[in-house]
Amino acid sequence: MKNYILVLSLLVLAVSLHGVASRPNIILVYVDDMGYGDASCLNPQSKFKTPNIDRLAKEGMTFTDGHCSDTVCTPSRYGLLTGRYSWRTTLKRGVMGAEGACLIADGRMTLASFLGDNGYTTAMVGKWHLGMDFPGTKGNRDWKYPVKDMPLDKGFDYFWGIPASMNYGVLAWFEGRHAKVPPTLFTSKKPSKIAIADYRIMPPYKKTPKEAPVPEESGGRKMSLKGKGLEVAPDFVDIECLDRFTTQSLKWLAGRAEAARNGKPFFLYLPYTSPHKPVIPLKKFRGQGKAGAYGEFMIETDWHLGRIMKWLDEEKLADNTMVVFTSDNGPEKTWSKRIELYNHHSNDIYREGKRSIYEGGHRVPFIIRWPAKVKANEKWNQSVCQTDLLATFAEMLDKRLSDNAGEDSISFYPVLRGAVENSFAERAAMVHHSSQGRFAVRQGKWKLVMEDSRRAKRELYNLSSDPGETKNVIAENLAISRRLTAKLTSMIRNGRSSPGPAQKNDTPLWRDLVWMNK
Repeated sequence: MKNYILVLSLLVLAVSLHGVASRPNIILVYVDDMGYGDASCLNPQSKFKTPNIDRLAKEGMTFTDGHCSDTVCTPSRYGLLTGRYSWRTTLKRGVMGAEGACLIADGRMTLASFLGDNGYTTAMVGKWHLGMDFPGTKGNRDWKYPVKDMPLDKGFDYFWGIPASMNYGVLAWFEGRHAKVPPTLFTSKKPSKIAIADYRIMPPYKKTPKEAPVPEESGGRKMSLKGKGLEVAPDFVDIECLDRFTTQSLKWLAGRAEAARNGKPFFLYLPYTSPHKPVIPLKKFRGQGKAGAYGEFMIETDWHLGRIMKWLDEEKLADNTMVVFTSDNGPEKTWSKRIELYNHHSNDIYREGKRSIYEGGHRVPFIIRWPAKVKANEKWNQSVCQTDLLATFAEMLDKRLSDNAGEDSISFYPVLRGAVENSFAERAAMVHHSSQGRFAVRQGKWKLVMEDSRRAKRELYNLSSDPGETKNVIAENLAISRRLTAKLTSMIRNGRSSPGPAQKNDTPLWRDLVWMNK
């Protein structure tokens, strides 16, 4: 009888432990404008070291062919959180400002809402950039009223952060639907002497928009600025973002540690503002590395990641916490100047950078560490997309996504569990999209770049032999071009690229679909 009770107890314990391990805590660190070559574990010739990113890679799995779903901030964030390509929405090019109807429609499943429905406590700390509904209008706000159509309406239980990139304004430290110190003053970009072609958002601030004109740089050249008179809180300073985001994340995590140890998992989405402009490393990081202020800013970003990892170690939560580290797009166009000045290649061997349809625009660092399930120091060399996280989490939790959720999300959970490349099917075709609306489709080694409304012609690249996209081989591979064109057309018309019933895009066909509009 005693043996029976012992065996039964062990079985109950095993089942319990399996349940805990299959519902890991999740921390999703999303950096801003970091190139593939900005992680020293991916680029041995990097002019600075990223020891904490490198540690994630050493203790987890590196996806060497990992991609964001677009090449600029807003659409990539939409794809990451919804598992759906953003060009299916009303946003066909570029990014949103700070203010506007949230791009994530009410009722649209997100990583946060899905995980919240499956027992997770959810939080976002950092940069949103998907639209918010602020009270009143610029110059006529009443900040006692709450902000609407924002992270708390898209599945997050807690929000602390800023609305968008700093060059779009409405800058304050928001917690929930309010800012403790509201953005009642105004500023414009101020010239920066720290980094290449950069700006600052820092006091002194003005009482009216008219008092905050666009400043002039040396030589009288005016800085690039969409509008002027950015709304800003008296206590907001750009250089404080990374420290505040990390500190606030650690405060929130501290309140969830005991529950996590008792089987109530947490999900933290931590979108940093670095290394996006303004490039503003704290003074303690100045002089480190050999790539100027940008390298110093990356070293600081890595240090803040290390603070999160240290907390997991101290709380003994690292083993069953999945840390996902990736970037919203490739490096800002200053990548070329860094090559010239420092011989540092933010885009590594890949072509171009942020905004571009070529690999440098969308091939990004993509690393996952989960010691309880994922073998250390593993690499996966087939393509994956950030849109795939939703389906991956669903399979991990043994849940089925509804037909109108995660339309472009394909699970790679078997890869995390140890599937080798020859036993796991190649990912279905993936769609790439530039900030100017140009499309490309990728399947296996082939990447077809489509013609666009600016008369750029169709191009085909064999990425296995030409990852730098230097030789257009379309002339000798017309059959492949036709096959991939048909595949792309089908994925656009069907409203999805994952298996399942056809869904509707949010708009009719648009001008960038040149080959479909003939």
